[in-house]
Amino acid sequence: MKYLLVRFLCAWLTTYLFASLFHTSSVLYRLTQLDIRITPSIWLSTVVKDVLGLLPTYGAIIAIALLIGFVITSPLAKKIALRSAYKQNERPILLLGLFALSGAAALATALIAMYPILNVTLIAGARGYTGFALQCLAGAMGGMAFALTHHSYK
Repeated sequence: MKYLLVRFLCAWLTTYLFASLFHTSSVLYRLTQLDIRITPSIWLSTVVKDVLGLLPTYGAIIAIALLIGFVITSPLAKKIALRSAYKQNERPILLLGLFALSGAAALATALIAMYPILNVTLIAGARGYTGFALQCLAGAMGGMAFALTHHSYK
């Protein structure tokens, strides 16, 4: 149980940090497109402030979304890990892809679910196709972190 919690925290931290970084970078990039000058120091301080500022809300939403996604995915992952039809060297790749898909779907679901509740996309960095895709990529990276930290998949 303790090991599972460490794996989950690793996946959550990976997802949250990348989601926050992608969010901030997306917003700041759009500001530069409006000819607003943003220095590297402002960029860095904004990233740090957003990582800390989004933690109570977006961090919690990401944790819940990943938890649901991984709980749903784990029985299928166990079947893949146990099936003799898959060669030993194919299992890690399949499980990595499965949890990456699970993490991406978890973030996509959370972002889509927040819109009707609040009638606005809370995560400004997720507005538009690129921002949404980057948030899903963060979820995929967290899912891969979850899969890679599992000792029996190796």
